[in-house]
Amino acid sequence: MFKWFSKNGHHKTEPEKPTERRVVIDVQDVTKVYKMGEVEVHALRGVSLQIYEGEVVSIMGPSGSGKSTLMNILGCLDQPSSGVYKLDGVDVSVMPEQDLARIRNKKIGFVFQSFNLLKRTSALRQVELPLIYGGTSGRGKKARAALEAVGLGQRLDHLPSELSGGQQQRVAIARALVNEPAMILADEPTGNLDSRSGTEVMQIFQSLNREKGMTTVFVTHDPWIARHTQRVIMLRDGIIIADREVANPLVAGEVERPSEAEELEGLFRDAYYGGKREEYN
Repeated sequence: MFKWFSKNGHHKTEPEKPTERRVVIDVQDVTKVYKMGEVEVHALRGVSLQIYEGEVVSIMGPSGSGKSTLMNILGCLDQPSSGVYKLDGVDVSVMPEQDLARIRNKKIGFVFQSFNLLKRTSALRQVELPLIYGGTSGRGKKARAALEAVGLGQRLDHLPSELSGGQQQRVAIARALVNEPAMILADEPTGNLDSRSGTEVMQIFQSLNREKGMTTVFVTHDPWIARHTQRVIMLRDGIIIADREVANPLVAGEVERPSEAEELEGLFRDAYYGGKREEYN
């Protein structure tokens, strides 16, 4: 299943990449410390990684591993306590909030588990919102094109209550790509969907990557989603313990999903316990 494996602790170890590929995400020795009274919680402990243009990557880890903190930093929703984070060549580590808001609008397309749609707003208007915030012209035409790209060209005027869960998530994906961001950051995008709708959503993500070269980062606990991506980064206790390329990513809809227990057993056995004891030190 996987052709490359390493555990890197505090140190950065990456798969070899063709030199012509542009780095979209460049994280260098990032830490995050939360202070709760007199107690310090070290959520990230020197994380380093690079994600290249056109990659589809999963970030995984158990509760408390730091993956949500890393997601917030990658999405410019939070900033590191130390270290450097460059997004599309721009250092956003210490950028003022007003500038971060512009970065979020222009450089990052967010897709959330709960869709985050406005209840009384049509699909077309939902997708126009990032363009309105960014002061972009030709909003209607661009929003329409984004909805057509996810198969909702006939649902432009529908409210969320008139759409299925899978269709609502497609609206969210269209909203994420309408500004042509540097990357899409998807937080458990199939978590609230049935298996059929989840497969359809993964087909859209894979199509966007295949046809448009869209860089996509999934933050997920689901090993089945991870097997549809090109690379898996696993965290534990605030450090990266595995960074692996998937040799043969699954094509959404072509393989029947096994039981969750089988998926978890295989993936976590390989990632967490497949190496030597000293590699964890």
